[in-house]
Amino acid sequence: MTVLGLDPGTRKCGYALVTGVGAPPLTLGIAPLEALRERLHELTAATPVAVAAIGRGTNSAAVVEIVRALGLRAELVDEHETTLQARARYFADHPPRGWRRLVPRGMLMPARPIDDYAALLIAERYLKAS
Repeated sequence: MTVLGLDPGTRKCGYALVTGVGAPPLTLGIAPLEALRERLHELTAATPVAVAAIGRGTNSAAVVEIVRALGLRAELVDEHETTLQARARYFADHPPRGWRRLVPRGMLMPARPIDDYAALLIAERYLKAS
């Protein structure tokens, strides 16, 4: 089953297409909310999606409307501590180099926004629960 994980925020939304827990994501990305409908339409046209797992937090109601307008089933998922876990997952995929590898990972900030990794974790939480 392919799940579209979404991590809504105030200005942007992370997204991830996932087929299973621990499986590499098919797609990861971050889109501004204004462009989210178009981006999700492109993704769902290329890959059939069974359900959209949306983080229950900031701006989730607006993202649920966008998802339902595209004809997808929307399920709200608890996103408690996904940002912290997304940071750990990011550094597992992109280990620090040079002097940054000497700094404890809890003190490092990723070089880019990690909303897509939070969306990946939201999709995996949905898959584990279902």
